[in-house]
Amino acid sequence: METDHQYQSSSETIMASLLTLTPTQFSYLSHTLSSDFHIQTHRLYSLLSSPLRFAHTLQFLQTLSLHDKTLLIARYLQRTLKQLTNTWETETHASPNTGYSYSNRLRLREYDAVSLLLLLCEVYQYNSQFLQTYSLMEWREILNDYVFNNTLMSISGMGFSCTSLVLCPYIDSVIKCKRFLDTMMSCSVGHNKQVVAAASALAVVSLRSVQVSNENGSNGVDPVFCVICKEEMKQGRDVCEMPCKHLFHWICILPWLKKRNTCPCCRYQMPTEDVFGEIDRLWGVLINKDCCRLRN
Repeated sequence: METDHQYQSSSETIMASLLTLTPTQFSYLSHTLSSDFHIQTHRLYSLLSSPLRFAHTLQFLQTLSLHDKTLLIARYLQRTLKQLTNTWETETHASPNTGYSYSNRLRLREYDAVSLLLLLCEVYQYNSQFLQTYSLMEWREILNDYVFNNTLMSISGMGFSCTSLVLCPYIDSVIKCKRFLDTMMSCSVGHNKQVVAAASALAVVSLRSVQVSNENGSNGVDPVFCVICKEEMKQGRDVCEMPCKHLFHWICILPWLKKRNTCPCCRYQMPTEDVFGEIDRLWGVLINKDCCRLRN
């Protein structure tokens, strides 16, 4: 699990990565995130202002197991990270939606539930005794006051045009969500931090087929070998080109990608349909700036 210092460092790294975008890309991303952030803010305010909707959402949360709550936050974080990385990923030859299954998108009830769950986690972190001294019927007013006084009014950026007033709190919300998810996952019995996931079907079918030529060699003369079977790739043969530009026999790479989403040479990560594996991949794109490597 990351420490508070590492989370802070991650926030700074993400912001630095976003600043490498072109002005047009950055403007588009800022507009997209601003709209999404204001929608989240509006839905949370609406949830807290409706006693019936709040009661139904809280009841729904109480029916979920720890695993289901963890998965709910994971799907929300995956969606948010996809928003942040989408601009970079559209610059590769892969589809920008590759690996992002429509089945992973949150329904409105789930969206309300994860917003309330994250708020409860934040309030508990702020003061672990805060909610324990009040009844469930009083929680809505307590949370509403907390949001109004301590959270959204100071970070929402409503009424401001400055990009940082939206982008910074948006990234902060991502960091908080990642922290909460890491905490919940550490509480799961038998949780394996090393996620091994297959590449998504959409990612695999989007891979390019190229012909082997001398130009594929390291110096334009040496033969090209498939690192999986260790055999030479014959001139003129159609082979698979990964997004990282490494080449493999189709008959070798397809079984490999059915078990894992990484390149056998450089460990570049392909999109995956496993929500936790996809979070690891997208987090790596932001923190390790793999996207910058691909662009260069």
